[in-house]
Amino acid sequence: MVKYGLDYTRCRWILPLLLGIGVIFGIIALAGWGWLESQTLPYVLQASLWQICRRADQGGEWSCESLMGYAWGRAAAATYLVGFLLLVICFALAIIAFAIDTLRFNFIRGIGGLLFVAAVFSIMGLVIYPVKFSSEIEMTGINMFSWAYGFGWTTAIMEICLGFFFCCLPNYEDQILGNVKPTYFYSSP
Repeated sequence: MVKYGLDYTRCRWILPLLLGIGVIFGIIALAGWGWLESQTLPYVLQASLWQICRRADQGGEWSCESLMGYAWGRAAAATYLVGFLLLVICFALAIIAFAIDTLRFNFIRGIGGLLFVAAVFSIMGLVIYPVKFSSEIEMTGINMFSWAYGFGWTTAIMEICLGFFFCCLPNYEDQILGNVKPTYFYSSP
C-alpha cells in the first residue's frame, strides 16, 4: 500500500473495508447467543451479552433471565457497546477521510487514537463478563465461552491493529503522496 500510495485504486479502501469487517464482527458479537454455552448437546445453558437461558433436561422449556439485573452485566454490556459505537464512528470518519482527494494525515492519526479508546472499552467489557459471570452465576456441567464471545475478541484485536496502522500511516506521508525521490542502490563508476 505504501509503495503505490493511497491513490492506487485497489489499495485506497482497504482500511475502511477492514473497519467495516470489524463493525460486522461487533454486530455478530452483540446479537449472538454464543457467549457462553454448555459443551454437551443438548445444550442446558446458553448465554448472550444480554441474558442467560437454562433448561433442566433435553425436552424441557428454556427459562431465561436478564443479565441486566446484575450491576456487572450492565457494566459489561455498556463498556462493550461504547467500544462498538466508537468503532462505528471510526468507520464513518475513515470513509470521509479516504473519500476526500487531499488526505488530512492528522485526521487519520486521530482515527487511530479513537480506535485505541474503542479497544480499551471493548476489552473492559470482554474481561468483566467472564470474570463476574463465572463467580456470580452457578453453572452446571462443562461450559465454554463460544463463538460470539470470540467475535467480540476479534473485534477488539482488529481495533488495536487498525489503531496502530492509522497512527503510523502519517509517518509515511511523503512516500504515499509521491514526494520522495526513489533511492537507487546501484551507481555507475
